[in-house]
Amino acid sequence: MAAGVLVANVALAQMPTMELSAGIHLIRAEVAHTFETRAQGLMFRRSLGPNEGMFFVFPQAETHCMWMKNTLIPLSVAFIDEKGRIVSISEMRPQTETPHCAVDRAKFALEMSGGWFAAKGIKAGARILGLEKAPAAR
Repeated sequence: MAAGVLVANVALAQMPTMELSAGIHLIRAEVAHTFETRAQGLMFRRSLGPNEGMFFVFPQAETHCMWMKNTLIPLSVAFIDEKGRIVSISEMRPQTETPHCAVDRAKFALEMSGGWFAAKGIKAGARILGLEKAPAAR
């Protein structure tokens, strides 16, 4: 298990970061844009800062799904279309494999601490700005 945590920490340390915004809220997000980093996600992470998250860049817009295998903290995920509009938001419980899927085609997903979007009053239809700075999916 220690080796798995070490591998997870190395992978997370190598992810680029970017700034996004949701209304007046600034977000510092690690960017998962490769198959490996998307598969790793926030696994084994013990905490996130108040406005920190992970931004997933997918190769194409689809009804992507997320789950929480080996993820230790509760998360909220917003699925986002190519224009930056949130198509749906799901609350996800730690260490579960229940799929949480976008209700429409999404090119991106943004994971934040559990309840973050609700606490900020951010709902489906809101826009996330700064997506144009994201690296291309690989």
